[in-house]
Amino acid sequence: MTNIAVIIVAAGRGSRAGDGIPKQYRKIAGVSLLRRTLDALLKCLPTAAFQVVIHRDDTALYQEATQGLSLLPPVTGAETRQASVFNGLEALLPLSPEHVLVHDAARPFVDQPIIDGLLSRLQDGAMAVIPGVGVVDTLKLVREGTVQNTIDREGLFAVQTPQAFNFGALVSAHRSVQIKQPTANLTDDAAVMEYTGHSVVISAGSNTNFKVTHSEDFKKAERWLMNAALDIRTGSGYDVHRFETGDHVVLCGIKVPFDKTLKGHSDADVALHALTDALLSSVAAGDIGLHFPPNEEKWKDIQSDIFITKASEIIRNMNGIIANVTICIICELPKIGPFSKEMQANVARILGIDVSRVSIQATTTEKLGFTGRGEGIAAQATATVRLPL
Repeated sequence: MTNIAVIIVAAGRGSRAGDGIPKQYRKIAGVSLLRRTLDALLKCLPTAAFQVVIHRDDTALYQEATQGLSLLPPVTGAETRQASVFNGLEALLPLSPEHVLVHDAARPFVDQPIIDGLLSRLQDGAMAVIPGVGVVDTLKLVREGTVQNTIDREGLFAVQTPQAFNFGALVSAHRSVQIKQPTANLTDDAAVMEYTGHSVVISAGSNTNFKVTHSEDFKKAERWLMNAALDIRTGSGYDVHRFETGDHVVLCGIKVPFDKTLKGHSDADVALHALTDALLSSVAAGDIGLHFPPNEEKWKDIQSDIFITKASEIIRNMNGIIANVTICIICELPKIGPFSKEMQANVARILGIDVSRVSIQATTTEKLGFTGRGEGIAAQATATVRLPL
């Protein structure tokens, strides 16, 4: 089916997910929730037009999350989900698609069978199709902590997104609600269609297509991703840089005061260079010199976080997950211990993984060899990566 548009609603604040940035921009295994949702939909609908609706304060976060994707310019949301969707529909009017899917940014595990089920019903002539899962638990009506009665679950469904519609019919339904009931706050687009007299058809949803709502759901989503990535790889890296005159060294992106500096074409961050090689080797993607030749002027004096960022992008483009990284810094001086926590946090930030998945260690060579003589610093790193089978 062609001539399809997709609206992704990403204008909420996600307050139920706890403090921090809006939940759609928080990361799950190193990738933002919104990006994971978009990647899943783009895989299912590679030729569709994608319209994201965002909060007016989130432009920078949105640009970072969607870098490299071919999307329509985002539009600003409104006070309610219903009004935000209507803004997205209005933005699509010049394209005049035949059908539109409306999806929550917080559902990153939508898959092809769900999409195929929706499109099949649309092809059969349905004006509105929603995915749902039959309720299997016993339901109780509770007021003030006391059960009032048991609700018959026969015919009850837990409804999900994306919801699929005839584009013209959904636009007309939204406009009708605005005219007839301007104060209505309908919580999904199926309700908008129902309100205006349209029949809504159910299609098969999936228990894996859950909505990331609370802080615990982020852990659930990461576990789900880990369980789906069963090809476990380990890579290693090693690097050395000699000392020269200076007043600090850069290790793991952190400036450490010292009476020397490390010599190198970039910022000579020996720790991040070793980690870059470890990440690349985990997926057999060459080494740092292949991707960042030391004879190219554009890499001169550049911060080394760009190297591990590139390596992590290569892994994530393979649908991989960085499960754990370890860096061991080998030198007599400077002392690493006072800076290790800051280094750990910085590496976790750059890779977009939890700090518990980053280990920073330090050791000496008991004054043996070039590190023992204070001629330079060595570092070795390992990276554990999980890929889909």
